[in-house]
Amino acid sequence: MKYLKYITIVILTFSLQSCSDFLEQEPGTQTSIDELLQNKEGVLIALKGLYRDVEANVRGERFAVYSDLQGGNIKFTPTASGNSTGQITAGVNIRELYSFEDTAETSNFASFYSANYSIINQANLILEYTPKLNDATDVEKNQIKAEALTIRAYAHFLLSQVYCQDYGYTADASHLGIVYSTESIKSGLKYPKRETLATTYSLIVKDLKSAIENYSETAAMAGPTYSYFNKNNTKALLARVYLYKKDWVNAYETATDVITNSGFKLMSSADYVAQWAQPDLPVSEALLEFSIPRDAENTVGGSMSSYFGYNGVTYAKYVATNDLINLYENNDIRKQLFLPVNLQTLVNGLLTPVTYNFTRKFQDNAGYVAIRLSELYLIRAEAALENNQANLALQDINTIRARSNATLLTSTSNLKEEVLLERRKELCFEGHLFFDLVRNHKGITRNDGCISTNCSMTYPSLKFVLPIPQSNINLNENLQQNESY
Repeated sequence: MKYLKYITIVILTFSLQSCSDFLEQEPGTQTSIDELLQNKEGVLIALKGLYRDVEANVRGERFAVYSDLQGGNIKFTPTASGNSTGQITAGVNIRELYSFEDTAETSNFASFYSANYSIINQANLILEYTPKLNDATDVEKNQIKAEALTIRAYAHFLLSQVYCQDYGYTADASHLGIVYSTESIKSGLKYPKRETLATTYSLIVKDLKSAIENYSETAAMAGPTYSYFNKNNTKALLARVYLYKKDWVNAYETATDVITNSGFKLMSSADYVAQWAQPDLPVSEALLEFSIPRDAENTVGGSMSSYFGYNGVTYAKYVATNDLINLYENNDIRKQLFLPVNLQTLVNGLLTPVTYNFTRKFQDNAGYVAIRLSELYLIRAEAALENNQANLALQDINTIRARSNATLLTSTSNLKEEVLLERRKELCFEGHLFFDLVRNHKGITRNDGCISTNCSMTYPSLKFVLPIPQSNINLNENLQQNESY
């Protein structure tokens, strides 16, 4: 067992180098961590590589479709050609988890788990080396530290969403959280236990608040500011964390800070559909959209259209369910964000044209939208409601509905359901629905297009979290598995 652990650390260290490409100078030549991170240029190369890994991890098919698929916003398209033409099957990368039958031994999310801890380890290395830089100013070092801290917190938060029951699962959040890593593997081999979820969230908040204190007005690297963490989108992430933590006062205040002081404005009604249809640029209210990979010829190496795209000839695997489509009023401009297409589908053994609705949000060279301003209005609305300020909640919901040309709400009755419904309609395909349902102690009901063995599940369920990959359990006797796996 000790030998296996030693081998794994070697593999992890190598993957740290190869995943980011930031240690590869030329074919056959590698730079050691000590050499690379001894100056500002090397640290910035490492930071750029770290952002690449974060982007690849969240844009990967598993996480990119997970929450909307499990919650019921997404269904599958039929096979386009070959012996299986017209047949509908679940994607191979999510097949078991889609039916809530993932296993620890062959988990669909094993690579997601490992990638997040690799990202965390890289962030920790940058945090350990940056204070020692002799060729960077204190302001520059603080900015690098802020971005690395935010990435570390973000990766831990993503892990907590997938592998931990919601914050209110126990009265004091004393149930299992995750291993929170604040030291690199290089600092020494340790076999930590999982924190409680209360401690996990406290550490996430601590990292984010420390990052906010260290940000300057200048990003550490050149490039589009929306692709990097900064003070505004870190505050937005913190507001989301407070929401999940049910810290309503801080969720409200932090969301208000972003809405008031970030300088970002909601997209207008007139531009809403057109902005989503842009082939390259993110929507103007995107506080954070990680840049997609491009080669030296500026060719895109991967985008969200891989999962949601339709170009008139070929099409991707995932489309909107009628469960989602039917939630929109006919005059709601968000209904224009769906492209109906007839696809040949096996129905009772015969190929029959059936209408499928592709989202227009993620066509062409679309990146992963991590945070946008509309979410902050909906965070503030939910927090206001929980703070017994229903009229303020109503105002924020109606701000989003008015922009969408939807009928304005006139009553504060049943407002909790209205907030969640508005989140489902506004933030669809952006990774929120399943997590929203679970944190509000609701079950799932998947009707249209559901081919799972479990189309409906009630809250609470041990299957609302995924298993820690067994390979990781084997390497750390202190790492406790989720119940039922």
